[in-house]
Parts: sequence; structure tokens; C-alpha cells
Amino acid sequence: MSSAGTSGPSSGDTTGNGNGVPERAAAPGGNRPPRGGRAGAADLGGFGSGADDRGAGGGTPDRSAVGATDRSGTGSGTGSDAVAADAERVARRDDAVRAAVEQGLLSPEQPVVALLDVPGIRASAAALRAAFDTVTAPGTPVLHAFAVKAAPLVPVLRLLADEGIGAEVASPGELALARTAGVSPDRTVLDSPAKTSAELREALALGIAVNADNPQELDRIDAMVRSAPTRSPIGLRINPQVGGGSIGALSTATATSKFGVALRDEGARAWILRAYADRPWLTRLHAHSGSQGMPLSLMAQGVAETYALAEEINRHVGRRQVDTIDIGGGLPVNFGSDATAPTYAQYARLLAEVVPGLFDGRYGLVTEFGRSLLAKHGTVLARVEYAKSAGGRAIAVTHAGVQVAARTVYAPGAWPLRIAAYDAKGRPKTGPDVVQDIAGPACFAGDLLAEGRALPLLEQGDHAAALDTGAYYFAHHYAYNSLARPGIYGFAPTDHGTDGTDGDGGTGSGGGGVRFAVVREPQTLEEIVAESGGTHSRSLTSL
Repeated sequence: MSSAGTSGPSSGDTTGNGNGVPERAAAPGGNRPPRGGRAGAADLGGFGSGADDRGAGGGTPDRSAVGATDRSGTGSGTGSDAVAADAERVARRDDAVRAAVEQGLLSPEQPVVALLDVPGIRASAAALRAAFDTVTAPGTPVLHAFAVKAAPLVPVLRLLADEGIGAEVASPGELALARTAGVSPDRTVLDSPAKTSAELREALALGIAVNADNPQELDRIDAMVRSAPTRSPIGLRINPQVGGGSIGALSTATATSKFGVALRDEGARAWILRAYADRPWLTRLHAHSGSQGMPLSLMAQGVAETYALAEEINRHVGRRQVDTIDIGGGLPVNFGSDATAPTYAQYARLLAEVVPGLFDGRYGLVTEFGRSLLAKHGTVLARVEYAKSAGGRAIAVTHAGVQVAARTVYAPGAWPLRIAAYDAKGRPKTGPDVVQDIAGPACFAGDLLAEGRALPLLEQGDHAAALDTGAYYFAHHYAYNSLARPGIYGFAPTDHGTDGTDGDGGTGSGGGGVRFAVVREPQTLEEIVAESGGTHSRSLTSL
């Protein structure tokens, strides 16, 4: 376990079987909280599960980080296995921070970097596969497709592909990233509420699975299917309208959600039955009820509604037309401590209890998890440029703010982050807690990673780490003040005495035996100028 001062918010086989899903082998057996302070560890219900309205942080965190609650493991293991795995992740993170400083990835010239724990990502992918392998009948076709929007980085997609994870894409850009990473069309799913005709034609030509969002989109696909055969599995997204969680913006099964066909609206169910009866090639059904802030019980209810509709469709048409159910993703992440909770194993077991027919081998299965695969394995590390005080409050001014953590800065009540303190050499910082603000570099007062946090006092030249930022944070740069995109580096432990490189753009051992590989280079000033119209500097004056 790390001794770093850490403060949180108070608050398979690829063989296709005809339905586009790879077949796996037999299974083996409203009130915004303050941003400072800390309290006891939360139980499972609080980890973004909707037990209260504290959002991403769920319950109140404990600085002891790991082991406060018995949890069933990151996959199919025991609670003690999970505690040990979480502790190992913390130790890898501390080693990586020290190595990043020692090897110069973080320096006065490069004062902010992002780090990705490669062994941790591999472990999460394995846990996901194991969890659903345990509850599905042997031979069930299963595709786990990573929601690319969570971390749109080609090396991450390639790593996940090597771990048996496909890609769920929602734009031409995301599809281009997945293809560049080598994700095959039969392991790709296209979602989006606003697909253009060009996007649909490309997907159908490639054989990518498509989930139509609405009747008008289905009409477009009708015309395309009539004009050219396709290998693509095609489905329809429905909105089960089961309700929302504690973060409205991420609740996609509310009565008025923009996603899918609203199942409980007048006439909708009858239209869906006709749509399938008229289209023998419509063989999938998809729903995604939401993500962070959603109770697992509500997510399971949305899956149950989707399964019941699939059964009704198949009875209506008199054959097993719907052969695959895409349950989306959405597993919440615990931002309150280092514990992995809830786990994929817990969610898979809950679904098996609530919707046992889903796992009896009659339906293929697709999942679309994103945040839960990456979040716990990312860290933003920033140098403290200045330490100051105002009104009796200590303030650490760093180079990490709204440009890497827009959600937290603009909606701190819903997206609080834990902060860990490291000294100038990248070692976990100790000492008495001091209430302080962790500020970013942007020119507005609200650019704060954390406000009123109790941490060992951060001083000039120290480092502040924003934890659990592997998804939806540093990969989603926000160019306020034309701040540069930070470099992103994957890391993994290595034995001491290596030759100093990893053979793929990485730097060598050191800092506890850590090697790094470039995921994305730091943005240069020249790139900022070019992306801001630098080659068109006189275009407006000519009008």
C-alpha cells in the first residue's frame, strides 16, 4: 500500500457463427457536496450506484484506499484477491510516478503528463471476460466491445484488441481509430443517434454490426440493404424507459432520452414488432440504460426489459429471429477509493439472477463497457509550479486543470477526483494534513482539480496526481487558453538491469523498475498554431 497522502471528495475466440458475435470456448465451471474533506469508506451501493446523489464519487472515500469493504474480486476471484490486486495497482502507480520524474517524462519543461497502467488494463479486460464466461452457457457467442469514446487512443484500442476486446464506435473518427488499431469489422459495433448515410454505407460494406437508433434511420438501412447485400448484423436500439440515475446527463433510459425507440410510448411496441416481422435481417436488439450514477438494479431492469422484448419479437414472428442482445455497458466506477467496486463479477451475477434466460445459450451477447475498463488505470501527474495562500487557504498551482479534467472542473459535485501528493522526487509525500486547493493553470477562478482538500502540504516543485483518470479525462483534451495536450505514456514494471529501452518508443528501467511507452506525444506549439488556422492567417482580411 502506498503511504502517499491521498485525499478524495467527501461526498475469446474470434470464430464467427453467423450472427457477427465471436463464439467463446466453454466456460470453466441533487445537493452538491463540498469538495474537501474525507470520511469513512462507502459500501457498494454508494459507488456511483445511485444510492445517493453524490455522483461519480458515490460514497465518502477513505484515505486507507483499499480493503475497507469485502468485495468479490475483479473477475471471478475472492474478495481478498481483489484487495491484493488493488494494492498492487497502487504500488505500480507509485513506482510509475517516481520513474516518470526520474526519467524526465515530467520536468519543468514538461510539467504535466498522463500515465496508463498497462498491466492494470490487461487485468480489467481479463476480469470482464471471466465474469461473463462464468454465467453464460458453454459455446455462447460473446463480444465485449470497448466504448471507444472512453479513451480514443489507438495504442489503447490495440492493447484491448490483443486482450480479446473489440470496439464500439459512434463516429467516423472513432471507427478510423479502431481500424487503425487493427480491430476487425466483425468485432466492431456502430452506435450513434445521428449516423449519416455515408457512415451507414461504410459500415454495411465492411460488415460492421449496426444498431439503428430510430425509425428514420431504419428506413435508410432498408434502402441500402435492398440495393446491396451486407454481412453486417443489424439491430434496433430501444429505450426501455426505466428511469435515470444520479447524473442526468449519463442517464439514457429516461422518458425523454434522445436515444433509441422509446419502448413505453404509445404505439412503440407494436411498431417494433412490425419492424422485425417486415425485416428478417433485423436480428439484434440493443439497449443501454446509462452509466456513472446508475444503480446496478436499474441497469439490470433495463436489460430485463430488452430480453423480454426479444422474446416477444421471436414469438410474434414465429422463429428465433433475434439471436443477439447487446446490453450496452455502463458499469459505474468507484472514484472514492482505490477499491475496484462494483466488479464485473458482481454485475454478471446480478444479471444472471434477474435475467437467467439471457445466459442459457439461446442468445449471443454483446457488451459495450468503457469507463470501467480504463478509469482506475490512469493518472494525471502535474508539477506544482507555485505554492501560495489566500484568505488563510493554501493553494498549490499546478499544470493540470480544465484542459485534462473538464468534467471535474465544471461539475465538481458529479465528478470529484481523488488527489495524491508526491514530493519533488516523485515519492509519496508524508506529513500532517493541510487543507488546501489544487488549482489548474487556466485563467478562470473555477479551474480547480480539488477544493479544500486535506493533504500533506504541497510545495513548489512537488507533484499532484489526479487519480482514476484513465477514461474521459486526459484523452479528451479541452484547449482552453490554447494549453497543450499532455504526453500520454503507458507503463509496466520491468526487471532492473535492462538495456534502457522497451523497443517501441519507451524509456528504460528506473524508479522501481518501470518502463514507459509513448501513447501520444506531447503537443507542440507548432501543432497548436497549425490547428488554430496558422496557415490561413490572412484569410479573413481578404474578405
